[in-house]
Amino acid sequence: MSKGVHPKLVQELLGHATIAITLDTYSHVLPSMGDQTANAMEDALE
Repeated sequence: MSKGVHPKLVQELLGHATIAITLDTYSHVLPSMGDQTANAMEDALE
């Protein structure tokens, strides 16, 4: 995910039953995801 791979693809590759498992397990190691989300929202609202 840190390389821009969509979380759904990571879920499938790891064999997780749901994307929630993948995100709950790995999103904490990607603190920049919050920054990227904030920037995307800011861009969308401009």
